[in-house]
Amino acid sequence: MPLSRFLYLPGDRLSATELSAARLDGDVIEVGDGYMPADAVETAALRAGSLGGILTDLFAATHLSATWIHGAIAEPPARHTVQRAVTRRVTAVHDRRVVVRDMALDHGDVEHIGGVWVTTPVRTLSDLCRVADEDHTRAAAELSGLRPGLAEAAHRQLSSRGRVPHKRRALDLLAELAARPADQEDVTRYTS
Repeated sequence: MPLSRFLYLPGDRLSATELSAARLDGDVIEVGDGYMPADAVETAALRAGSLGGILTDLFAATHLSATWIHGAIAEPPARHTVQRAVTRRVTAVHDRRVVVRDMALDHGDVEHIGGVWVTTPVRTLSDLCRVADEDHTRAAAELSGLRPGLAEAAHRQLSSRGRVPHKRRALDLLAELAARPADQEDVTRYTS
């Protein structure tokens, strides 16, 4: 049973060939690993649900993948970042479309959207700030701009955690994001 009547996954209700033909006809558009009607509104639930084949019930979307699901960036990343959403170990995942992080996420750091697990906006923002590259820094600025107070909440949450790689860098960037006006986007200082 599909999670949404607006989400078409290859092989679910229509074959990959039928969906490709419908896309060529302009009836559907791509959303992640699935398709949706061309006139439907793209929601977080549709974006998340389109990754159901990758995430299953074992993994949560994190980093840029979660940022895309939350609507802060327009396009999904070329490779999705996923992390264990269950406490038990998971056998190795061999899929070139994903980067797997084996550390289990705390239950409070994930939410269920569109039938799959996704890191919360607070956890997503703190994860983005810990990665020192331009894409993650820009995505952090976009995500923090979507919700007032998100950078402050992420700063508090990350401050309360124990030792975390790149924590100092993330806390500095979160403090800068919290202090800046909503229309200011330049965070290039932290990309090097």
